[in-house]
Amino acid sequence: MDSRSIEPNVFDVNRLSALKRQVKDNDPAALKEAARQFEALFLQMVLKSMREAMPKDGLFDSDQSRMYESLLDQQWAQALATKGGGTGLAAMLEKQLQQPAAVEPRSFPGGLPLSPAPRAFPVNPAPLPLPPGLSAGSEPAGVSVASDFVDRIAPHAELAARAIGIPARFLVAHAALERGWGRAEPRRADGSRSYNLFGIKAGRSWAGPVAEAETTEYVGGVAQRQVERFRAYASYAEAFSDYATLIGSNPRYAGVVGSQSGTTFARGLQRAGYATDPDYASKLTRVAGSRTMQRAALLAYAQPV
Repeated sequence: MDSRSIEPNVFDVNRLSALKRQVKDNDPAALKEAARQFEALFLQMVLKSMREAMPKDGLFDSDQSRMYESLLDQQWAQALATKGGGTGLAAMLEKQLQQPAAVEPRSFPGGLPLSPAPRAFPVNPAPLPLPPGLSAGSEPAGVSVASDFVDRIAPHAELAARAIGIPARFLVAHAALERGWGRAEPRRADGSRSYNLFGIKAGRSWAGPVAEAETTEYVGGVAQRQVERFRAYASYAEAFSDYATLIGSNPRYAGVVGSQSGTTFARGLQRAGYATDPDYASKLTRVAGSRTMQRAALLAYAQPV
């Protein structure tokens, strides 16, 4: 058989790692391949869901048969994504991601610049407002910075998401808004990291370490700059665990737990009083649906997970 007729395996681990590096270099061919890979992975998930919906009993229901069915689905997904131009999903995604991904800075009450956004969702070109705690003079995060941020926190977001029944991408978007893709994290008094991703303050009940930072709070709808004490953690894992505990156990956030819509999630947080910014829900929704989030998620997940 002519080796040129053999389609490369989109599920190959080594290819996935190499592809991620190429996409970060803005290689158009790599972007095309990443979109095709995404289509194949998506189709495999569809096939898996279809199988799970079928009755499972009888002679052929076993761990071995399910393993072979999974391998078969993988081959089918690859064939559907590569033969005859695929289903069209990859082409649509490639076209969307080829548009400029720059995020324009925007003034925030108090003179601070703004940082951008994360996921594979709809594009919203509207500029994003600056997350609380972002220091003056900071520049908007680029796609590479955003993808690195998603890389670092995605595993912890997945664990927290399972605990509170919310898609991990919403938690990533929330952290991105609050902390400017990791560039606006409060520092402890000794200059060490606080790993505070969600702007959770250190109230009277908090007995752990703290980090102080200037932030913007809205009083009567008017933005005011003030110094606040934030909780400090030993790791991102600890930060996500505390966040999941806060959202999952506090009755104020009962309407947030289990949210499957980004808009419902964002509005639920605002109604519960998570932030004083009257536009907090719309800002979070824009982050979750931004082009930067789309491309960051594509880069972050174009690797073995």
